Amino acid sequence: MKRFFCLLALCLTLTALAQQTPDKVRPICGPIIENPTTTGFTVIWETNMDAIGWVEVAPDDGSHFYNRDRTKFYDLRGHGNQVISNIHKVRVDGLKPGTKYRYRIMMKGVKSFDGPSNVDYTRPWGSDVYRKNPYTTSTLKENYDQVRFDVYNDIHQKDSILNVLMQAAKPDEIDFAVFNGDMVSSMAWKEKIREMFLTTGAANLKGSVPLFLQRGNHEFRGKDSKYWFDYIDGEQYHTASFGKFFFIFLDTGEDKPDNDIEYAGTMLSEPYLEAQAKWLEEVVKSPECKNAAVRIVFGHIPPRKGGWHGDENINEYFVPILNKAGISLMICGHLHQWMVYEPDGSVSDANFPVVVNSNCERLEVTAGKKEITLKAFSPEGKETHSYSCKTR
Repeated sequence: MKRFFCLLALCLTLTALAQQTPDKVRPICGPIIENPTTTGFTVIWETNMDAIGWVEVAPDDGSHFYNRDRTKFYDLRGHGNQVISNIHKVRVDGLKPGTKYRYRIMMKGVKSFDGPSNVDYTRPWGSDVYRKNPYTTSTLKENYDQVRFDVYNDIHQKDSILNVLMQAAKPDEIDFAVFNGDMVSSMAWKEKIREMFLTTGAANLKGSVPLFLQRGNHEFRGKDSKYWFDYIDGEQYHTASFGKFFFIFLDTGEDKPDNDIEYAGTMLSEPYLEAQAKWLEEVVKSPECKNAAVRIVFGHIPPRKGGWHGDENINEYFVPILNKAGISLMICGHLHQWMVYEPDGSVSDANFPVVVNSNCERLEVTAGKKEITLKAFSPEGKETHSYSCKTR
């Protein structure tokens, strides 16, 4: 009898494990376009199970996608091995500047993997090229007269509001979008990245518009905060060039001292910001920055004198460096209200304007070579705030 119950328990366990492994692979988030350049872009998506993923690319030349064998690009994070993961990052490169391309995401689910000669795959799956047509995106142009982009921040897991804000936008008319921090309230569960904002963001950007995904202080918090970088291509602080429009993306850390009881000894924000400041010193000396016509900075926490510790940190670590770079504008969030810091020294030491976007509003920005115009919109589609400034 004892042996019978042991066998029964084993059968039930194996049955439960079999039920946990899906029979079909499918995407559950994405694709998302990140890190666009004049010669390529990165495609990121998530599947319902571990899988091998790749991307097939075709020119937008009017031919059917199945006209010929299309160029394939693979996830190279395995350093020579195929990456088996539920999150896929594929770099597409070697393309022509300012050119529209079609692409599809491809995958084979891995049900079990006991070595290279013993892999159990599901049936392969590829995104539609019939009714919905392939996804499309474009490489960056070498020159821009103006750059259009949307900014969202401090959504704090209000996914339904984000969806309303993004549905009122016009993704076909913008060059990129920015999620500028605090899209979640806590990173206690990595699923929140997908469930609380990223699936909605990907759907509304249609796998076409590039997304810059920036951390706020709340993305630092929680046991699963390390998984944030699964959805990032490259470093969290970085730059991007759209012709002569130069963008600096800062990772502004936490808003309280590292030894605050709320962090329970888990934060290293100060040395992280110090390292980032050394990087920024080199950035502002670079030809890309010096030769730019317009320089715009993104950071979740705004620089403020006499504010919280995080605000003071940005004012202390980054502003003196940025003041030497001819910055036209800095765009922030964090304060959950619309604010403008004029470069008069009253709030910040910055010699450039700082615009703080409200929570739960979409910020629409049009940057020309002589002027930058910003408009904020509520979930109801009403224009709530506006501001403009001259470039430098």
